Amino acid sequence: MSTRPVALVALALAFALAPAAGAAPPRCDLLIAGGRVVDGTGAPWFEADVCVAGDRIAAVGRFDDAPAARKVDARGLVVAPGFIDMLGQSEYNVLVDPRAASKITQGITTEITGEGTSIAPRRAGVQPDEREVFARYGTSLDFTALAGYFAALEKARPAINLGTFVGAGGVRGLVIGAGDRRATAEELARMEALVAEAMRDGALGLSTSLQYVPDRFLSTEEIVALAKVARRFGGTYITHQRSESYRIDESLDEAFRVAREAAIPTQVYHLKTACRANWGRMPAVLKRFEAARSEGLDVSAVGLAATIARELTGDGVGGGPGTLLAVISLLPREAEIEEAGIPALGARPMTGGQRGGLVEEE
Repeated sequence: MSTRPVALVALALAFALAPAAGAAPPRCDLLIAGGRVVDGTGAPWFEADVCVAGDRIAAVGRFDDAPAARKVDARGLVVAPGFIDMLGQSEYNVLVDPRAASKITQGITTEITGEGTSIAPRRAGVQPDEREVFARYGTSLDFTALAGYFAALEKARPAINLGTFVGAGGVRGLVIGAGDRRATAEELARMEALVAEAMRDGALGLSTSLQYVPDRFLSTEEIVALAKVARRFGGTYITHQRSESYRIDESLDEAFRVAREAAIPTQVYHLKTACRANWGRMPAVLKRFEAARSEGLDVSAVGLAATIARELTGDGVGGGPGTLLAVISLLPREAEIEEAGIPALGARPMTGGQRGGLVEEE
């Protein structure tokens, strides 16, 4: 078993080669027949049958005569490895209902979570803001570290794989609380120890959500220190950066500084240039990433397709070679939202996630 229990194993089922000509057809518990196979390698789709034996893909090819306990006619449908949700929040939900129906019915088989605040480390016992939820669903969290969470996850046997970052905001909240002040040397050492423990338990890296309390009170120096701990264990850093609108350049400066000083691969969640006055600034933002990568920094970003389409053009009208074509059909939906008088994302106070908190864009 991996030294990271229940940590992400992306696309664990590799597509096997079809049996040699003349070989006996494989025995299949499940035969998915006649689908368009998109195998995740970037290769063009091809029509084939997929033979599943037990919980593994046994073969991919044409198996018209293969015996199968169950057969699914997939003609006209796509057969693909499960999708990965890079920003989910189901870590508690899958303990309550491990079927994860809202994920599986979309083809999502792996979720990454832990944005800013992760499910562990946590304080022992039921916290005041948890009582109502725990009472409603009859599920409590009897662990304080990620190792305990992963043990509970294995016991629940959810329908999806789940990997998590350790949230720097949650760690800071455990040590300092929600106060707006710098950590003392002793407090920072305790925070570093908690990150190290989480990384040993299987965290994928360090995360921040810097527009929310208590993450917003993290100094850049504190983030760098914690990121260095994650790096020692082979982890990465991912951030919901401090500003996605008027102060985005300052915010990117901070993200790139963490990448540079901690020598850690760094990714920005849901990259955008929010608020109408900033639409059209995306090309300049992308050039910032290109310049940082040219410097040797391992930096990247995850973007929302329709949002980037709007922001690349500045007026919500798609086009351009390949970049916008896949999302052009979504744009009228955003135009309808604006016509209804709903403010643009980032132009209003927001609450978010399990923490809540005010988004302050200056």
